[in-house]
Amino acid sequence: MPSKHPRMTHPLNKKLTVEFIGMFLFLFTVGMATEETGAGALAPLAIGAVLMVMVFAGGHISGGHFNPAVSTAVFLRGRMAANEWTGYVGIQFVAAILAGFMVRIVGGAQAQADFAGAGRMLLAEFLFTFALAWVVLNVATARGTEGNSFYGLAIGFTVLAGAFAVGGISGAAFNPAIAVGLMVTGLFDWSNIWIYLVADLLGAAAAATAFLYVLPAEKPGGDVEAASTA
Repeated sequence: MPSKHPRMTHPLNKKLTVEFIGMFLFLFTVGMATEETGAGALAPLAIGAVLMVMVFAGGHISGGHFNPAVSTAVFLRGRMAANEWTGYVGIQFVAAILAGFMVRIVGGAQAQADFAGAGRMLLAEFLFTFALAWVVLNVATARGTEGNSFYGLAIGFTVLAGAFAVGGISGAAFNPAIAVGLMVTGLFDWSNIWIYLVADLLGAAAAATAFLYVLPAEKPGGDVEAASTA
């Protein structure tokens, strides 16, 4: 993520620690906000806000992904090494699953939500995961926005907008790890896991492709690492 300070390369284990903390708190907030006794219609505000603050808190260390789809977009954009990508995706799923169990302990098992058909869910998840990855790539990895102080707001508000817009259609995961975590809580149906994997990863790939098409000068050269901004 952008930083006003000189770029520092952090060890992978430190980055993974940040990704675990951010992902765990992100999923725990999503799960508790969507409980019957949670935030109700205002749940998207809590979800967008916690992502925003986690991105601001951890972006200078890990890049603040907290999402396998975002990590995939950053990897395909060329700003992430392969060993980082596998580590990030693995730790994000582990954190989300553990947070899902914590939601069950604190708030109890969630009643399964009733969403739209598979086709509409696929479209909703693809479009807003594309939007999220597109925003991340432009505000947090592009040279033209390097050093900005708004990247967390832009990322958090993208999820906020998507949650309000299509939450009733797909559950507004835009994140395969969040989807799996909410399957652990009981809110999402395990039979729909393929929808979130396919739609979210394709949306991320499409965003990376569009980003490099619009900004071909951003194609990487030399060594890369996830929190790089130059």
